[in-house]
Amino acid sequence: MSRNSWCVRKVSQYPQVTPTLVSPAQAATCTSHAFNNKKLYSNCTDLPVLSSYLHWTYDTSNSSLSIAFISTPSQSDGWVAWGINPTSTKMAGAQILLAYNTDSGIPTVKTFNISSYTSLVPGKLSFDIWDISSEFSNRTFKIFAAVKVPKNEESVNQVWQVGPAVNQTSGFPDKHDIVGPNLESFQTLSLVVKTTAGTSIDRPRPVHCIAAPAPNTGTRTPPRTTNMFDCSPASGLGVVVVMVVLQEGL
Repeated sequence: MSRNSWCVRKVSQYPQVTPTLVSPAQAATCTSHAFNNKKLYSNCTDLPVLSSYLHWTYDTSNSSLSIAFISTPSQSDGWVAWGINPTSTKMAGAQILLAYNTDSGIPTVKTFNISSYTSLVPGKLSFDIWDISSEFSNRTFKIFAAVKVPKNEESVNQVWQVGPAVNQTSGFPDKHDIVGPNLESFQTLSLVVKTTAGTSIDRPRPVHCIAAPAPNTGTRTPPRTTNMFDCSPASGLGVVVVMVVLQEGL
């Protein structure tokens, strides 16, 4: 056997590797995000499904919750959404912000009331909301908003979702997938950071101490919340904001 033929045989033993494109939101954790408006938030959370993230600050002086939601739609012309359900833990009854790009490529946010699993009503939400805006870059949306929550509330029921497209004439979103992570995109957001002695899971962790997230297997895992005031500024990608879901079972 010639030396050249041996080299060819040895190389062929290694499996071929096909490169895969991964969106910035999928490749990052919340601690790597930075915002063009230089805004900082007290906390950030890697949401357990749909490669989504929430940055937030709760102001007890006026019971307001400032958020930046980041996510990637399921298709290039799709939508992302985030919201609060004041009456239940899942989607029916949720008040949401939904972001998508218009035909001219301008990111837009609309508000919807999911009164039931078969009814999506555009218009004013049941609670005050202001400073609404959105950005789109690197296939990822960022939604910014401030939400009024009931005074002395310690937690809210948050929901989020991603979908394939939006009807540019009506402004209504197409239905999202109804399998796996899309049926698990709800969670309680604690507004009060607990500091119980001896319980490390309740303590806010510095951004630079957070490990990379485990691969998403479709099962729900506890989110990781970090205190961004303790860390050096992050650099990075553009992001998201807001959501909607229209299917029984969520």
